Amino acid sequence: MFTLTIRAESELLVVVSRESRIDSLTKSEVVDLFMGRYVNFPNGDKAKVFDLAPKSKLKGLFYERLVNRTEAQIDAYWARLLFSGRNFPPKETESPGQLIHELMSSSHAIGYISSQDLTDSLKVVYRFEAL
Repeated sequence: MFTLTIRAESELLVVVSRESRIDSLTKSEVVDLFMGRYVNFPNGDKAKVFDLAPKSKLKGLFYERLVNRTEAQIDAYWARLLFSGRNFPPKETESPGQLIHELMSSSHAIGYISSQDLTDSLKVVYRFEAL
């Protein structure tokens, strides 16, 4: 019972600024943005994708839930793309607080947070299903 409470309190959310023209995304669209397949939102607006710092618990959980890959596998994926010159990984932030600041500073920014960090200045565009 205690485990269920923790999961409910720390739901994983993909968020944008309240000013963003994006209201919702599918999981496929989130994958495309965070894995560098697309650089624009579905409406054509340029996307600025933000990630959390390496080895953060939330980052590992995000990529596990998003594409069923470990952080090491994600790093190897981006290393191949960087080497080929095809794309760049999401910009890393040092903390959820810095990520939220970046999201609030641009209507084109997108990132992920725990539901406990959600503020009124952010809009949820994708919510991971509960385990």
